[in-house]
Amino acid sequence: MKVLFKTIILLSLMATEYTIAQDWANLKRYQKENMAINIYGQDENRVVFMGNSITEGWSQHHPEFFSNKSFINRGIGGQTTPQMLIRFKQDVVDLKPKAVVILAGTNDIAGNTGPSTLKMIVDNIGSMSEIAKANGIKVIICSVHPAFDYPWQKGLKPNEKIPTLNKLLKAYTEKHNITYLDYFKAMVDDKNGLKSEYTYDGVHPNKKGYQIMAPLAKEAIKKVLKKDR
Repeated sequence: MKVLFKTIILLSLMATEYTIAQDWANLKRYQKENMAINIYGQDENRVVFMGNSITEGWSQHHPEFFSNKSFINRGIGGQTTPQMLIRFKQDVVDLKPKAVVILAGTNDIAGNTGPSTLKMIVDNIGSMSEIAKANGIKVIICSVHPAFDYPWQKGLKPNEKIPTLNKLLKAYTEKHNITYLDYFKAMVDDKNGLKSEYTYDGVHPNKKGYQIMAPLAKEAIKKVLKKDR
């Protein structure tokens, strides 16, 4: 019986790994939702939020922000910039938004899908920006949120790497005339970590954290949509 149980567990794990390998970028995650959105056509003020668990969690911890039907959440927990780049066409471009808010990079530093340099992160975010602009979509690039350390991957010193990455991202936005949304400055503590009152684990915002983010995001969106008029 024990041998049979171990075999079942092993086969289950193998099946899970096979599924992940076949859909590495999790392209199926929002396929049904995307089809439903397309039925209603283009929204003049549609904005897609592309990101990882910090974006995905916004709908759970501060759902009232997305009561604005023009705001579409396309965050997927754990994702890195190469995964987002793969799904950018179907989860952003095909939805025909006026703007996209890109929040990405912390999971790359954590090594979620393997080693990544800061340049690789900026290059991938830059590629998403180029795709968006080529399709007439306004771009907002967000700073990466502060984090002193990662609970799931200790000792990588994100408190040192994230500020450097943010400088590179800001420089990219200035060079390419893109709006930079600075969450980091509004949420960082004196150790380059996320202020304790804004998080439940040192990395992800709680409701109070999202309440800090919301007006900053709305102001950046207002700015880019105004440019388009």
